[in-house]
Amino acid sequence: MNLYVIDDHPLMREAMVMLLRRLRAGANVVEVTHLGQLAMAVRDHGEPELICLDLKLPDTLGVSGVREVRSRYPHTPLAVISSELAVDCEEACIEAGADIYIEKSAGATQISAALKALLTTESELDQDELDGVETKLSKRQKQLIVMLDQGLSNREIAEKLGISEHTVKVHLWRLFKRLGVNSRTQTLHYARVNGLLIH
Repeated sequence: MNLYVIDDHPLMREAMVMLLRRLRAGANVVEVTHLGQLAMAVRDHGEPELICLDLKLPDTLGVSGVREVRSRYPHTPLAVISSELAVDCEEACIEAGADIYIEKSAGATQISAALKALLTTESELDQDELDGVETKLSKRQKQLIVMLDQGLSNREIAEKLGISEHTVKVHLWRLFKRLGVNSRTQTLHYARVNGLLIH
């Protein structure tokens, strides 16, 4: 398993490497300081199974790094880990292709929980058998659809389920991928059209 950390700050990069090694013992954690070095690193170490990207790098501007990584590796989980406040940058990063946005100030425990959820397969994450061959949705995913329909925020969903807000975001990301949608609105439309919401 190849996990990539792209960050030009040595201390943050080392901390991320340690955190990932704790999450996935035996994984090959590759350190990259500039986005321009990523292609060569992948040639040397192999395809990434997770990319942790700092938003501010010497060779990126705004969300350009997110777009570039997403265009090269469309199916690789991409976590943006930034010192910028989520309220300022999260939406733009998600629109550019990031799967999750994590503030560096969130601390090791929260960052670790979010990355663990991204690295974990759906069956490991849910521990639920999939309900129904037609929808292929887990109980947790059906629960999420109902909560979205109730208009609950990520924070409210996190409180109800007793999980972190970052883990809620990962659950939503998996749900969107499963349904082939990009937003809460599209999820609810899909759910209504396919009879997943019964009022």
